[in-house]
Amino acid sequence: MARVLSMQRTVVPPAEREAFRARATARAAHYAAAGCQYWVFEEIELPGAFVEFTEARDAEMLRAAHASAAEPPLDPARLYAQVDLP
Repeated sequence: MARVLSMQRTVVPPAEREAFRARATARAAHYAAAGCQYWVFEEIELPGAFVEFTEARDAEMLRAAHASAAEPPLDPARLYAQVDLP
């Protein structure tokens, strides 16, 4: 099976940015320990609007990592499989 990822969009008020960064750092450590990749991107024109991506080699690994996360994504069942292009 191709690589699999999940994504979540989060809007964070300015007063909560540092707490969000701390939670994102903890999530990064959790997913790294589970053998997954975790990235956070912030929208350039809308500070505080973040997209979080979590990637694993297969759906089972990503589901297990989400299930064991302290703060799992809002919709952990929504996974995307990499499309092989010619």
